[in-house]
Amino acid sequence: MTGPLVGPEELAALLGRVTVLDVRYRTGGPAGPEEHAAGHVPGAPYVDLDTALAAPPGPRGRHPLPPTAGFETAMRAVGVSDGRPVVVYDDWSGHAAARCWWLLRFHGHRDVRVLDGGWSAWTAAGLPVETGAPVVEPGDFTAVPGGLPVVTAEEVPAVGVLVDARAPERYRGETEPLDPVAGHVPGAVNVPTSRNLTADGRFRGAEELRALYAEVGAVPGADVAAYCGSGVTAALDVLAMEVAGIQAALYPGSWSEWVADPARPVATGASPAGDPR
Repeated sequence: MTGPLVGPEELAALLGRVTVLDVRYRTGGPAGPEEHAAGHVPGAPYVDLDTALAAPPGPRGRHPLPPTAGFETAMRAVGVSDGRPVVVYDDWSGHAAARCWWLLRFHGHRDVRVLDGGWSAWTAAGLPVETGAPVVEPGDFTAVPGGLPVVTAEEVPAVGVLVDARAPERYRGETEPLDPVAGHVPGAVNVPTSRNLTADGRFRGAEELRALYAEVGAVPGADVAAYCGSGVTAALDVLAMEVAGIQAALYPGSWSEWVADPARPVATGASPAGDPR
């Protein structure tokens, strides 16, 4: 496999030689474990975003990074090993899968991919589906933080290009369904995660993504970071920029941490680099 994405047919040819993780999750959507039991990629255990890929909500946001030891334990339990490639997928346009991809890469796993198009692409291709709970041999993954860049709330104001991955109306402060304050970090530019994908839920090509991010000044070699509401969906922008050859840091606490401190400034209105819709 090359690059951070893998297609359904390519993954089908690799089954048995890679660890596949099912991280299906949608806010207010179908329960992931039930969806997994009804059908999943053969051999893929289920990974719960709220318990395995995040710490409990608190002052660091709604989905803080999980503690290193807990993440290591969770990944070993689903068969993740240091020397074996990992492929993650979801049914939420890649948002949860990107979070798992980012966490594994951040914690030192060198060979992680996201299934391009997710569960819907797998089933649309007519590939094998397994039901029930797979038998999983524990892995030997060792979590060592620092494999990908992060920025803290204190460092955010100094970021050269700060990308807000939320929907435009949330960015502009017209609505805020989840956090107590509407708006965005002053100076941030808006690249909604939906712009990374085509109508069929697959990632745009590298050249298209480079052009998309160049609109807001996020180009290879620039100082770039991304945030969203709680640090989950921004990982999709980070992944898309990885496809485009742009390294971007993640602000894990994101908007939910930013507005937890009333002293932090808030902006509303359109992006200074335009307001992509």
